[in-house]
Amino acid sequence: MVYRLFILVILLTLLAACGGAPATVTPTSAPDALTENPAPTSAPGATPASTVATFPVTIEHKYGSTTIPATPQRVIALGYTDQDPILALGVRPIAVRYWFGDATRTAWPWQEAAFGDVRPQVLNMPFGQLNIETIAALNPDLIIAVSAGITEEEYNTLSQIAPTLAQSDAYVDFGVPWQEQTRVIGQALGRSEQAEALISSIEARFAELRQQYPQFAGATAVIASPANEGQFFFSGTQHERMRFLTSLGFVLPAELDQIASTSFFGSISGERLDLFDTDVLIWTVTPEQRAVIEANPLFQQLRATQEGRVIWLDSTGDAESDLVGPALVYSSVLSLPLVFEELVPQLAAAVDGDPTTQAAQR
Repeated sequence: MVYRLFILVILLTLLAACGGAPATVTPTSAPDALTENPAPTSAPGATPASTVATFPVTIEHKYGSTTIPATPQRVIALGYTDQDPILALGVRPIAVRYWFGDATRTAWPWQEAAFGDVRPQVLNMPFGQLNIETIAALNPDLIIAVSAGITEEEYNTLSQIAPTLAQSDAYVDFGVPWQEQTRVIGQALGRSEQAEALISSIEARFAELRQQYPQFAGATAVIASPANEGQFFFSGTQHERMRFLTSLGFVLPAELDQIASTSFFGSISGERLDLFDTDVLIWTVTPEQRAVIEANPLFQQLRATQEGRVIWLDSTGDAESDLVGPALVYSSVLSLPLVFEELVPQLAAAVDGDPTTQAAQR
């Protein structure tokens, strides 16, 4: 059940791709009239019918374009984090993709209120192993795969079941910013107005925090995790976890940025742990991994370690009392408020310049 986050990242990045333009949406001819009744998948607080766009709509993406003929009624969240913007837009997906943590979990705490009493089917399909028969049996009328990293072959197969929304080719796979993810899903659901409002609200909170904590501007930061054979992974600037920090004003050290290059992650050897000696060093680890790192003599020599500028985040998703790690992994319009509340105070303690003030040690 323990998900070793960055180990899977190696496989995911083999399909990474860059270039092109962000996804766009255009109305097609002869839009249908909106139904009077709310969709069966509508969640509490769903967008009023008057603000839902007319259909059909056509959305461009890395594999061409997808036309959605009518207001979606049965939506599958095939991407690892796509359920969050779907829920935030007032729609309950009928099925969601298992990612990490408890394999029987149907909702994370930040998703509970949006799901209400309705629970989706959990699709436990490891990366690269889609169960097409199971997906088809759900009889979806829209498959959202923005954060799924699907191949063109998988896209073509899924499109025979229902209109399928892939990610834009403007970003590496698994590197679509939360703003773009929310925006394109809003377009697919006919709820662009609500999507823009959600985006504006989160971006306003980032702006408030940058003003509240000017010391974040230009401070160096790394989000790291142990890898095989004594190596360490770190998030690149195209990774959502690092984007959270850069949105607050933090920067990834130039040498690490060069190592990551166009990928959303990079790796260093254990001998170069000194490259992680930054103003704040965040580890996403299991308890066992943390113990090994803390015993590492090179880690003990880092100024970040000696001055209490290290933050430990649980990566298992098993600890209900420590959800900031999983919430940062999702980095969505639903989970970011939790990250604001829990992680930002720790960041402030890490970079305050006072060695006696340590970041929270969970």
